[in-house]
This record gives sequence, C-alpha cells and structure tokens, in this order.
Amino acid sequence: MFELHHLSAVEQLDWLRRGEITPRELAEHYLARIARLDGELGAFAVVDADAALARADAAAALPHALALWGLPTADKALVARAGRVSAFGSRAFAGHVPAESDELALVLDAAGAVSLGATAAPEFGFPSYTEPLAGRPARNPYDLALGAGGSSGGAAVAVAAGLLPVAPGSDGGGSIRIPAAATGLVGLKPSRGRVPAASGFETLAGLVTAGPLARTVADAGLLLDALVAPPGAAASWATAPPGSDEGPFLAAATRGEGRFQLAVSTDSPWAGAYELALDPAARAALELAIAELTALGHGIEELRIPEEPGYSDAFRTVWQAGAATLPLDDALLELVEPLTRWLVERGRALDARRLGEALAWLAGYERRTIARLAPYDAVLMPALALTPRPVGWYDPDDGEENFAQQVRYTPFTSFVNVAGLPAITLPVHATAEGLPMGVQLVGRPGGERTLLALGAQLERRLRWQRRHPPAWTA
Repeated sequence: MFELHHLSAVEQLDWLRRGEITPRELAEHYLARIARLDGELGAFAVVDADAALARADAAAALPHALALWGLPTADKALVARAGRVSAFGSRAFAGHVPAESDELALVLDAAGAVSLGATAAPEFGFPSYTEPLAGRPARNPYDLALGAGGSSGGAAVAVAAGLLPVAPGSDGGGSIRIPAAATGLVGLKPSRGRVPAASGFETLAGLVTAGPLARTVADAGLLLDALVAPPGAAASWATAPPGSDEGPFLAAATRGEGRFQLAVSTDSPWAGAYELALDPAARAALELAIAELTALGHGIEELRIPEEPGYSDAFRTVWQAGAATLPLDDALLELVEPLTRWLVERGRALDARRLGEALAWLAGYERRTIARLAPYDAVLMPALALTPRPVGWYDPDDGEENFAQQVRYTPFTSFVNVAGLPAITLPVHATAEGLPMGVQLVGRPGGERTLLALGAQLERRLRWQRRHPPAWTA
C-alpha cells in the first residue's frame, strides 16, 4: 500500500509545491509514524508535535520556492532550538532550554523546513555510536539488536525507517558517514567552509561541519542546497573552490554526468597505532563498487597512502582538547558518562605546547593528504571496517578501550575531517543477512558535485533506494 513516506524527499517537495498535500498533512503523517514506531527505534530525543504543527501552518504562508518549503525534518540533538529542551545527549544538561536557536536551526527554518523535534545523539557528539545514558540507544532499523552508529545516529534511524524524508547531521570524525553506512543511507560530509552555518572553521582543527543524511543522492543534494542557503550566501573559503559556479547540488545529483579518474585505497592513518582488520562484508562492498565504477567507464587505479605515525597522537590530543572546552564544572562533570569524563580530564591535563604541536602536525597532514589525493577526481575507500556493531558493544567504563573500539570500527573517516575534504557514503551492498554495507568516496576540496554525480551513477545501477528495513512498511 502506498504511503507518503514512500516518496523521496524531492518527490514530497514536488507534491507540496503542486498542492497535492499541505505542510500540515505531511507533518501529521510523520508525527503519526514517529508515535507508532520510535518507541523501539530511539531515533528521537525530543518530539515537539504542537510546535511542529504550528511551524507547518506558518510554512504554508511562506514562498513555495524555498529550498525545503513545508518539508518535515528535525534538528540533531546537538543543535539548540529556542524554547525546546536541548540537553546535547547529556544528563549534565537535562532540562536545559536555550533562549536562542543555533544558526543551523535558523538556516533550516529560513529554507522553509518544518522541524518535528530533535534526533538522538551521543553525549556532546563525541562517540561514533549513539547510546546515550541520558536517553535510549538509536537502534538499527535493519536489526534492532545492532546500533546505528553516530554521532548522527538518531537522524540516520529516522530517515532509514521512514520517520523523516531527510535529516541534517554533523560530522567531526565521520558522524554523518558512519551512521549512514550502518543504516543504508547516503551521507555527505561537505568540504570545510561549504556550509556557512557549520563551516568547520569555528571548531578546533576545523573538524566539524554539517551535511545531509538521505535515502537518495538527489535528496542529499536537495538538503545540501538548503544548508548552503540563503541564495547568494558565500561559503567561507580561503580560496574559491573549483566548480563554485556550477549551479545547484541537486542538479548535479540528478544528472549524474561525467567520467572520472578514480583511485582506490584501504590505507588508514590509524594503522600504525591500532590493529585494524577489514571485515569480508566491507571488502565485498568495496569490490562491488570497483566493478560497477569500472563498468561505468571510470578509470580506477590503486593508491597506496604512506603511513603517518604521528596521526593517532595528534588527533587524540585535539579530540581531548575539544572535550576540555565543554562548560562543565566539578558538579556537572560528575553527571557525564565515563568516556566524556576521560576525554575532558585528559584534555584539561594538556599543556599549550602539546596542543600547539598537535595542531601544527595536523595542518601539515592536511597539506600532504590534499597533495596525495589531488591527481584523482575522487578516492574510493571502505566506509566502515566492520559490520554494524551490537548495542552495548562498546566498553562503557574504559575510555582508552572505548576509543580503540571506535577506531577499529571506523578507521577511514576522521582523516577526511582533518584534511577538510568532502566525502560521501553510498550504500552499495547488503550482506547475506540483509545488513547494509557502504563505501566512501573522498573528493577534492570543493568537489561535492563530482561525488554527487558518481553517487547518482551508482544509484541508477544498484537501486539501493528500493532496499528498506522492516519498519518501512509498518
């Protein structure tokens, strides 16, 4: 039986603009699905039905040409919205209601989106899994015993299970791409500076930027266009990115044109510090992508990336230093989770010289990585090293072991943040048990349109948008 969530986000927006459905009716459809299904899934930290319907009614009077006019979505729980509880996934901020909204929430409002609430995230977004003690774990809709990854885990669950048409996430070490790969979605981390409201420049080492989680490549392009809005707003670039005048991202994602020179690599900068292994399912996804891209006529060659022995120490230092900036006094620090406390305490013990050396090392690594990848239009890599992890798999008490587990699960994502490059996760493969397995394409600075074009070509051949978890038909 056909239901509204069976339509892509692009199709739903078209229905809205043609008057086939109103913003309120579409919001009511998704709110009903959330009420019925989210008890098991844990996609949402907050559902604000009354405010959502009021926003939908207000959106009806806005110009229909807005990028997301009347389309339901939700803020990630790390994004503050005025008047709504914003606890950032932490017991230390339980009941916190901000007086002002973060810029990213305002950008989505200005694009005409209708926020239904906040999607679940781990405490302050540091872990690559979403199992906050302040709330429920975000469970993988393909198998509820498995996690959805993180930190944008709730957003991924909501989109994969048809509780939202599309959702924004944020990515400081893989936090869009990891849950997208775990739940069978397209996840796009933009270049540093591409999204003005979350450019990356305002975060330590420029790691964190905002981007879309979507079921299709075109839906990802649609949301990226909205995040780059308002029309005419300039991204914050040290130099203008190549292809900056090539039109909307949705157009590139829809056309899917071009032949490109690609490389493939399974090298990780974490390899010298941690024992890494590539699961057969991850390798099968990579080999499938290689075969399909070759059949499409793209040139592909192997790329060996030299070991970088300093990466682990430098990245860990900056990650811990970022945690040290959290506004936590001694009383609040007692309320945070063991991993967060470990990060905060390690970060506060750092001296300025060590942090400065780590930042300088990562800046050099950024330059080396961009130069190594520059000959290629994109580099193909695994998205994850392992299949989605069971809920409760991560050590809750030992910060060092917990960090090591995260590295072993996802050793291919954080270097992209350090280098400020764009990357897209594509759900090319499913295991014999039906679990999604994705690959990652890493582009040149400003190369989002190339990634979207390649994604569209693979999507036309593999049709992953037809693959849905059990909750889809519930």
